[in-house]
Amino acid sequence: MRVLIRDSAADVAGCGADLIEARLAARPAAVLGLATGATPLALYRELAARARAGRVSFSDVTTFNLDEYLGLDGAHPQSYRAYMDREFFAHVDIDIARTHVPAGNAGNARRAAVEYDRRIADAGGIDLQLLGIGRNGHIGFNEPYSSLSSRTRVKTLSANTIADNARFFADGEYQPHLAITVGIGTILDAREVLLLATGEAKAAAVRDMIEGPVAARCPASALQLHAHVTVVIDDAAASALDDPEFFRHIEREDRALGD
Repeated sequence: MRVLIRDSAADVAGCGADLIEARLAARPAAVLGLATGATPLALYRELAARARAGRVSFSDVTTFNLDEYLGLDGAHPQSYRAYMDREFFAHVDIDIARTHVPAGNAGNARRAAVEYDRRIADAGGIDLQLLGIGRNGHIGFNEPYSSLSSRTRVKTLSANTIADNARFFADGEYQPHLAITVGIGTILDAREVLLLATGEAKAAAVRDMIEGPVAARCPASALQLHAHVTVVIDDAAASALDDPEFFRHIEREDRALGD
């Protein structure tokens, strides 16, 4: 696991954009796994700015989002389809037909989840999977005690996640308690993983992901088993690590080697 510590949340977004820009320069028709939530917003805005400047193109890219609330139509403003259209896809040169988000309004959600996993495989798998991390260590909507070999499926959201996401819904508005999510096993199938985390509220989860045992109580700890994971965090998110300077030292040595 490669851990990069940056001074600020803006620096985390810039570093993440650098990595994605480099991957698309090497493979313009890459298959990207995308995430939603608060953390990726700055990254998407930075990538959109670079697309407008001609530095990066998404014209040949295919995307698969991690998750979607069950019971929300894609036109609902709090759906993750609407989030992606509003915050990213509308601002870059992507073919919307190549963008995929689980169907939150599917008549048979379990069948739709299995089909979504198959569509990822049919596309050749994920080249680069973007992740955030929840305060309880969840990735996607794989809550604590999810199977570390799980595939795309319907999941019940934890009370913590429901409370964290309540701010996005108006008082009295229907807030889903179920979601379709790409599974941990599917995430681990990606050729490369990029996880971004910012803020002190994520520090304990980041510590458990990087330093803790591989355990279902922290789903993100499964990333320790992946050969090509880059974690980009700011100083606040790194604050609970036992020895943040160790990772800064490793990065300096890698740069000296030209890595």
